[in-house]
Amino acid sequence: MVNDRLPRLIFASSEESADMLYATKFSVPDAFLFLLQNGKKTILLSDLEIDRGRKQAKVDELIAFSSIEHALEKRLKSKPPIEKTIAHFLRKRRIRRAAVPYGFPLGLATELAKEGVVVVPIDGPFWSEREFKTPEELKLIQLAVRITEIGLARGLEILQATEIGSGKKLVWAGKPLTSERLRAEIEIAILHAGGVSANTIVAGGDQACDPHNRGSGPLKANSLIILDIFPKHAESGYYGDLTRTVVKGQASEAQRKLWHTVLEAQKFSLQKIRAGGSGAALQQEVSEFFQEKGYPKEIRNGRWVGFFHGLGHGLGLDIHDEPRIAKTEFKPGQVLTVEPGLYLPGVGGARIEDDGVVTESGFNVLSRFPKQLET
Repeated sequence: MVNDRLPRLIFASSEESADMLYATKFSVPDAFLFLLQNGKKTILLSDLEIDRGRKQAKVDELIAFSSIEHALEKRLKSKPPIEKTIAHFLRKRRIRRAAVPYGFPLGLATELAKEGVVVVPIDGPFWSEREFKTPEELKLIQLAVRITEIGLARGLEILQATEIGSGKKLVWAGKPLTSERLRAEIEIAILHAGGVSANTIVAGGDQACDPHNRGSGPLKANSLIILDIFPKHAESGYYGDLTRTVVKGQASEAQRKLWHTVLEAQKFSLQKIRAGGSGAALQQEVSEFFQEKGYPKEIRNGRWVGFFHGLGHGLGLDIHDEPRIAKTEFKPGQVLTVEPGLYLPGVGGARIEDDGVVTESGFNVLSRFPKQLET
């Protein structure tokens, strides 16, 4: 158990570390140092970032790395390595032990230990308060959700405008519509809306039966197509995450049944979430519902079919924020995705996902994008 009174230390880029971004509200592409000691936030920045940091970082103290390096350089007669600079700074602050995120750089931890500074990794959330979103955070997540909806709208707009060519291949603007091409159009729309998107999923047919398959090659008519879009708001770093499954053309009876079963499961889940409820119990109820509808979770021909992933996850400065639905008791202020899915090779994959916030009385869905099978 880590002592909560230990100073807290992070060395990371805030563009890659949600913990650093949460602590400083300052986006920096290169790693820098953050220290929380006796309630005071201090950061060490390169000369490249120091002026911008003074204007944007939400901390109590900013120090230039170079000011510490210069003092050491005079003593060592050479430019000190980064770990010696950090260790020198920490010793001046009388720090011999500090709590760090579990992913703290091993090499830096080893070198700090040689300099007499021991780091203690926290197994679990570094900032436990990140699980519960403030009103200001909710506004930023809602903005990210609106950006996500703009991406979805662009994807459906293009699918609606396609023609059906030979071999049921979709044709848009005179050229075959591929997963790659549609993904690019979605991500361009998100970029124009103020978002940053990566790894958008546009997967049709049996490709969609692998939930994280991004999709590749020509998209076809009369086939289930999963659009899973999860951009972040470029300015704040908060994410949105929505999924819709559609068919361009006419869905078969098997596809229609699969899709409507997923929709029914999601409606049930959205109604069941409220403070005090069990996420593990809800995950089990949804699995049993699918089983009763004739979609068991099992391995067929060497691959999983049915519903074989979590019902949802936390959403915030990480796309997979704390907590997982299956591992939590619902509490007010948690922002969660709810994304049941069914995957059946030969029929296709269907997943429907929305974002919302847990309240005392229920679950306030933040997304308003329509759910329609055929387009």
